[in-house]
Amino acid sequence: MSRDLRPPVDILHYEIVQEQASALGRMGRTLEQALARLREFDAAHAATGTAASTQPARRKLVLEAGEALWMFVVQREASGLRDSRHIMRTYNVPGEVQRCMGLAPAPSKTGS
Repeated sequence: MSRDLRPPVDILHYEIVQEQASALGRMGRTLEQALARLREFDAAHAATGTAASTQPARRKLVLEAGEALWMFVVQREASGLRDSRHIMRTYNVPGEVQRCMGLAPAPSKTGS
């Protein structure tokens, strides 16, 4: 039976770094998926010749991508990676998604 001779604080630090890396990976994939849905929507509407940018469904996709971007940027910054320009280039994030990152969705209006 082998015993880990590292101090417990080193083992804990290793576990934390592993979880940070895992979270970054999950959030990066979530951003990729949100951007892919937006691009697919735009491509489908470009083929039909309709103005995709005016549709509420598209606005929802932009907001979802903005939220995914926001979560990814915050997680990266919490991990010490402060420069988000790399994300914007690598994932080819549209300006409209960048502009809405971090925006909270408007509260729904009920008939009360």
